[in-house]
Amino acid sequence: MSIPAFGVGTFRLQGQAAVDSVRNALDVGYRAIDTAQIYENEADVGQAVAESGVAREDLFITTKIWVPNTARDKLVPSLKDSLARLRTDYVDLTLIHWPAPDNGVSVDEFMTALAEAKAQGLTRQIGISNFPIAQTRAAIAAVGREQIATNQIELSPYLQNRTLTAFLKEQGIHVTSYMTLAYGKVLKDPVIGQIAQRRVATPAQVALAWALQLGYAVIPSSTKRDNLASNLLARDLRLSDDDMAQIAALERNGREVSPQGLAAEWD
Repeated sequence: MSIPAFGVGTFRLQGQAAVDSVRNALDVGYRAIDTAQIYENEADVGQAVAESGVAREDLFITTKIWVPNTARDKLVPSLKDSLARLRTDYVDLTLIHWPAPDNGVSVDEFMTALAEAKAQGLTRQIGISNFPIAQTRAAIAAVGREQIATNQIELSPYLQNRTLTAFLKEQGIHVTSYMTLAYGKVLKDPVIGQIAQRRVATPAQVALAWALQLGYAVIPSSTKRDNLASNLLARDLRLSDDDMAQIAALERNGREVSPQGLAAEWD
């Protein structure tokens, strides 16, 4: 299994803004797109892909199953609806968006249903999102760790999640970082700014390069074509051990996303 190191996110983008962002991303060289049922922009992503002229086999499309659709009898039908909106016969990766421990659907039930979606050819890989260690263990028990392509979690210089990321590495489960820029907060950080000056880079490139050097995949989003192109250059930025150590020291448990009822107890 392989997860592209760099993709474009679409969280909070809808309508023409989503279409334009994905079209611009594809134009400047992105080939991985991250969406979700709850973003209500799968049709916009499908439109952007159709208009781009990029061949489907050259793309890596990820979507996520929203909480009301995780029950055994709802997951596969909901994914088929997602495929229709995306104008594709399959997605490359489907994630359970949140563990939602109080939702009444067990990890075993929704992971088994997700594995069935894969068996039906609706998705090439499966995985999880926002799962702490306990729920990740339950997912492994349900389908086997070799089935779980990634755990997409909030990670930034301000929230480094070292206990969870160490566990995922030990299990051979790839880490995908979202909110890597912490809603833009890390872009104003003086330490990040100093590293950016030394490296003749942008603060966003520094934060993204930090995550890439730790082995994580990243999925930053932007409505600006110039920013999309600039972010991609993080792939070519090499930070020194001293740079990485300075960023490591920025940890402050700065979590931005933890919706009540959806999030399980964090590690």
